[in-house]
This record gives sequence, C-alpha cells and structure tokens, in this order.
Amino acid sequence: MPALTPADSIRILVATDSHVGYNERDHIRGDDSWKSFHEVMCLAKERDVDMVLLGGDLFHENKPSRKSMYQVMRSLRMNCLGEKPCELEILSDMSENFQGAFNHANYQDPDINISIPVFSIHGNHDDPSGEGHYAALDLLQVSGLVNYFGRTPESDNIQIKPVLLQKGNTKLALYGMSNVRDERLFRTFRDGKVKFFQPGTQKEDWFNLMTVHQNHHAYTETGYLPENFLPAFLDLIVWGHEHECIIDPKLNPEMNFHVMQPGSSVATSLMPGEAEPKHVAVVTVTGRDFKVEPIRLKSVRPFAMKEIVLSEEKDIKNLAKKDNHRTELTRRLTSIVDELIEQATAEWREVQDDEDPEVDVPKPLVRLRVEYSAPGGGSFDCENPQRFSNRFVEKVANVNDVIQFYRRKASATRKAAGGADMPEESVMAQLTIDSVRIEKLVREYLEAQSLTILPQNSFGDAVSQFVDKDDKHAMEMFVQDSLKSQVKHLMGVDEVEEEALMTMVDQHRSELETKFAAGELRRTKKKGKMKPKPAGWDSDMDGHWEDEPGATIFSDDEGQADGDDAESVVAAPKGRGRAAAPKKAAAPAKKAAPAKGGRGRKKVVEEESEEDEEGVPTLDDEEDEESQLFTQPSKPTRSTKKAAPSKPSPTPTKRAAAPHASARKSKAAAAKSQSRLDFSQPSFSQPRPQANGAANKVHELSDDEIDDDDDAFEPAPSTATFRSTRNKR
Repeated sequence: MPALTPADSIRILVATDSHVGYNERDHIRGDDSWKSFHEVMCLAKERDVDMVLLGGDLFHENKPSRKSMYQVMRSLRMNCLGEKPCELEILSDMSENFQGAFNHANYQDPDINISIPVFSIHGNHDDPSGEGHYAALDLLQVSGLVNYFGRTPESDNIQIKPVLLQKGNTKLALYGMSNVRDERLFRTFRDGKVKFFQPGTQKEDWFNLMTVHQNHHAYTETGYLPENFLPAFLDLIVWGHEHECIIDPKLNPEMNFHVMQPGSSVATSLMPGEAEPKHVAVVTVTGRDFKVEPIRLKSVRPFAMKEIVLSEEKDIKNLAKKDNHRTELTRRLTSIVDELIEQATAEWREVQDDEDPEVDVPKPLVRLRVEYSAPGGGSFDCENPQRFSNRFVEKVANVNDVIQFYRRKASATRKAAGGADMPEESVMAQLTIDSVRIEKLVREYLEAQSLTILPQNSFGDAVSQFVDKDDKHAMEMFVQDSLKSQVKHLMGVDEVEEEALMTMVDQHRSELETKFAAGELRRTKKKGKMKPKPAGWDSDMDGHWEDEPGATIFSDDEGQADGDDAESVVAAPKGRGRAAAPKKAAAPAKKAAPAKGGRGRKKVVEEESEEDEEGVPTLDDEEDEESQLFTQPSKPTRSTKKAAPSKPSPTPTKRAAAPHASARKSKAAAAKSQSRLDFSQPSFSQPRPQANGAANKVHELSDDEIDDDDDAFEPAPSTATFRSTRNKR
C-alpha cells in the first residue's frame, strides 16, 4: 500500500441521542434539544468533516412535532447543503443499504448539492411505527437530507451489510444496526441469527466502523447487548442509547476493538450520568488507524448535582435530636443549593469563548439528593420538596424537583393489602419514567395477580405502546382483540363442559403468551373510521385529533372487509415486505366443484406439469446475484429469506364446463345449503401492501358462463373482483 497522506483521511463527526423535541412545551427548557443539535451540525461545517454519523434517537418521539421537524431540517439544510463536492466514493450496492423511493446516497443525487452527508440509524425513541412502518428518518431521507441505513426489518433474522466508502487510499466499511428490543436481540444473537457481511476483496485494508443503539450495561439478565456478541473484525464501535458521555474510546481486550460512547447532547433526566460534560467527537480514519478529537458542547444547559447524607454532615447531624429544627435544616439545605447554582454557572462560563460577564447565563439544572435517615432516637423534620424547590423559581430551570428526599432501609419491600410485594414508598419516589421500563413495572405487578383471559406479556407490550409510542388506541385494541381471540377459540370447539371452560380459556391464554414471547406473534393494527374533527379543535394546542381515544370508531365488519384476521395476534411477517410464494396444489383436479354458499367466486383449477411440482428455491434472485464485494465471515448457512414467487405454468388452464343444465343443478344445490352463509375472506399475513407483491388473481366470469335464468339471490362478487373487472374495461 502506498504511503498515506492527510488527503487520504476520512473525517467523521460522531454524535448520538440528540432527542430533539424533549420537553419542548416547557417555557424554559423547550428549546434546549434543538439548540444543541444545531451546534453539532454547525461544528460539522466548521471542522470541514467528510460526513456525520448519528447513533440513533435524533428525535425524542417517533411522531415529532412540526416544530421539531422544522428545526432539524433547518439545521441540516444550513450546514449540509453546499457547492463543496463530497470526496467519499461508495463502492457497495446502495440499494442494499438505503431502502425507499430514493435508494441511493443523497450526495449521489444529481438534483441535490450535498457537501456533508449525514448517515443515521434509528433509536428506540424515533423507531418506525404506524401504517406503512415509516420512521421520522424516512421523511428526512425522502427530502434528501439524511441517509437512513442500518434498518432491521426482521428482528429475529438480522443481516448487516456495510456501506463501503473510500477516499483516496482509505477504505471504510460502515456498519449500522438500528434499535431492536434488547431481550429479543439478545435471543437473536444467542441463536446465531445475526449475520455480518465483510468486503469480499482486500479485507485487511478496510477499517470497520459500526454504530449500535442498545443497552450497554446489564440492567437485566438479557436486557442488553454484550460486547462479545459483536464480531472481532470490527475496529471501532460507536455506542448509542446510553446518555453518560464516555467520549474516549476504550479497548475491549477480549474482542480487540475499541468502544466509544458519546452520550446525549441534552439532559433528559436528573441522573448522575447526565451531569457529565457533553461532548461530540471528530474521528479521523487513515488507513487502518484512527484518532479521536473530543469537542465540548457549549450550548448545553449547565447541570450540577450533589448527594448528601444528613447523618454524616457535621453541621446537620445534631439537628435530629432538637425540636422545631425544620427552619434551620431548610436554611442549611438552601445554602447547599445556592452553592450548586454558583458552581454550574462558573462551569458554563469556563467553556464559553466570550469572556463578556454581561452575557446571559441560562438557568442551570440543579438536583440535590438528601438521605434523611436519622441516627438512633431522632428524626429530621424536612420541608415539602415542592415547596422547597419553589424557592428557586428565578434561579433554576427545574423549579419543581430541585431536591429529592429518600431513606435507606434494609428491607426494600412492603406488603400490599392484597398480599403482593410492593416497593417502599421512598424507592417508588426515586423511580422516573426515564430510568424504568414500563414493561418491567407491568410484569412485576401482574406477576402478583391472576390473569385468566388477557395475556400478560401482551398486556405489558400494549401499555408500553400507549406510554412510550403515544399510541392512544393500544389498550383499547388489546382488550378487544384478546376477547375476540378467546371467543373464536371457544367457538371452534364442538362441545365444552362448563367445568372445563375456564381451563380452556387459561390454556389458550398461555399459548398466546408463549407465542408472543417467542416472537411468533404480534399485535395487529386495525383500521377504523375517523369521526369528523370538531370545528373548535386546535391541533397545536389540543394535539392531533386522530390521536384522541374517541376519535376513531373500530367496527368488526370493516376489519373483515379489509381482509384482517379476527385473531388478536397474527404471525409476524418475515423478509423485506415481499409476499410469500404461493403454494402449489398437491394434485391437479379434472373439474371444479360447484361453489357452496360463498362469495360467488368460481374456483379455477390448474393442471401443472411435473417440472412445476419441484420445490421452490429458498433464495431470492438478488441473493444469487449478490455482489462479490460481500462475503460472510462465518461458515456459510442456508439463507432464511422468503422464496421468490414461482412463474406461472405455461400449461393452459382448464375451466369447468358450465352448461345450462348443470348450472341449474348447481343453483339448486346452493339453495339447499343457503341456511349457513360464509362471508369469510382469506387473511393475509403481510400487514402492508407492497408495490411488487404478488397479488391474488381473480377469475372473471365470461358471458357464456352466466346463466340468463340466474335469480337475484346469487351472491355478489367481491370488491377485488369488481375492481379487477373495472380495470379491464
């Protein structure tokens, strides 16, 4: 390899967890998130980097407000568009890395002048959801501002292919894996269903950089991503999701790669990890070597935190034995908070370039944690935390939670009235929505209960969708679908003893829980009819009308008309949204049987040759035409992608003869079976329509097959048949 020069270096600005839109309704802290993100993008332009890499959670919500989207698009347009040419060359197949209408990098588009491309994965806050399974990053990609890569369409079968970039003699393989639920991702890695692809040529010359967005620490047994799960050929990993800033890369001696954790650019909780100084970094890659240049963010609101134990403070511990000491204790604690305010202000001034003392210093975030367990024989008379915090209305940004009182006890549980173990009140006071997962709280509570009809793990998932994803209809649809599933299960049994009824219900619930835990089932999203929006409804003040619980009417008939299954859960789709290959008939039939009380469709029977009886290959055509730039680092395994639809048989289709006499006999037979009508339609496992999906062909009746004596009670053709007929005309 020739000698490398600075012209061969690839400079990458690395940042994670911008959380644009966090607490945006707060009149003091509402603009903090987008201001810090704007500073990050301005740094990219000032430092003249080649690209920006974002490690997830660009937005705080998966449905960001118009204000948040506007501020992000404004910053990207101001700093990423320009006449300076981008020197990065893409060597990989861009359609493998960027899906959507524009499946190529934005700086390769001849209609857009991109000087600094931005590559980003999604996190757990801005993940895809809703109809079409779109993320906020899809909007930024289709507008040409962001390159959204690292998608994970299948959480139980993940294939990670890098974006191959080159500048001069430096080759960069950029890997990305967007957020997947930690417990499911742990199981997928454990089962060996995560495949990494490497460049097929000159493997030793590529610098392998990867970004992930998962739990870094083992909060639970399987609720994190161990570093040793990742392949050893990686050189540097940018870890998102954790908000504590650990900007200096640390070497993993077992795997021999480095891990850096930039952390968040805005404080979303008053925790010790958020009090660390916020940084981003410029990573310079030259050949197989790299160096990191940390950059301290200056627009971040100052944050000071301290924890004290009253029984260990010399000037406070003696107050526990005195009477009427609340005023004195409050005065001592107030002085400590004042010191924290001065400390935060001084630290903010130190990082500013402008030494002008007249500059406006933002109100700091202050948190004082007080352990008020008194020594034997006494007690501390503490003031109400809300009242104490309101003393600093004009001094701090968090005027409602400046101080936090808690106690340490040997026993951290207490008995509830129903006998279930409940956490201590002081422990519950410390729990916040940012530090505890909703699923965990629901699971711990339901373990002490006895559910008979509703599945427990699906219950927790519905609550999580309601709280984390702001899905207003999650709980309503979960209860309705669970009840319908149980009713359908019981109706399918011929005879049920009254004593065994509850046993069957409980067994069906257990089956649903097992399938949901294994990832085989997921909750469906039904379509409903929207009520008209009231005339006085203000979307900016009252929120989106479609998100209101009473704004949508869900009906059973509409769900069946759309082909939705009545089950509460359906099999999770696999692959990248392709329709499954149609199954072939086991043996050809000579004549079509007369239709019985159905939707009026006549069956079409095909005779297939022996060649068509062969099995359908399990690999797609695109898999056979895989670029030679990619090879799997591990031993070859059979691909689990969906089979491509086989071509139709060239053998002409034989139609059942429909003479006048036989048609009358068919009508008579149908009239006898008229007592039981079947209005069911075939259900589809694929939740979203695809442009290239294999649609079911509907046979259109010719004029010769229509009997002139047909009466008015002939079943009406389906909607799909009507549309097909109209299109042919």
